Amino acid sequence: MDELFNMLFRWGHILVGITWIGLLYYFNFVQTEYFKEAEEEARKDAVAKLAPRALWWFRWAALFTFLTGVVLLYFITMRLNLDIIFGAIMGTLMMLNVWGIIWPNQKIVIGLKDGDMAVAGPKAALASRTNTLFSVPMLYFMVSSAHYPHGGYLLAGNMSMESFYVGLLIILAIEANAIWGKMLTIITSVRDVIVSGFVLAIALSSVAYYL
Repeated sequence: MDELFNMLFRWGHILVGITWIGLLYYFNFVQTEYFKEAEEEARKDAVAKLAPRALWWFRWAALFTFLTGVVLLYFITMRLNLDIIFGAIMGTLMMLNVWGIIWPNQKIVIGLKDGDMAVAGPKAALASRTNTLFSVPMLYFMVSSAHYPHGGYLLAGNMSMESFYVGLLIILAIEANAIWGKMLTIITSVRDVIVSGFVLAIALSSVAYYL
């Protein structure tokens, strides 16, 4: 029975995860770039009719990806390795960014809540770009945890704590910028955030493998 529930929750995790990350990429790679070129009337129409629908699916998919992930961590407790821990940390921060930064500020941007749009827009954009940056290594570690784990296993006592603390410090520094910092040039454009995502994946995997 445990194997059945494991499979079902894994299936659900992948299903809602695809929805979440797919919409994250849509916002960052498609909609944001479209708004830069769209006529004012078309942009207003998209903000009023399209954005609220997309954000509904986006935020709830993020939450259910997190919840199904928590259940899956229970099923793989004995196989917790550094890869899945890094992936879970980034996934958790991404979900918190959605509900704690992106959605509250997007409500102001799309007119569902009063506030300073000049402040809310950049805050939401920075958190969204940070999530896009995190998504590349997060997905890498989710896959590598089962197919190419490195860094050792927690309960086996052979997990590299040096790798864990260095990787955690890097992740938290990036998240701190999402909360209190500013849009960095390395994540400003679509090309830059994609390249930076791969660089971060290489850096964190190197930390896990070599330390």
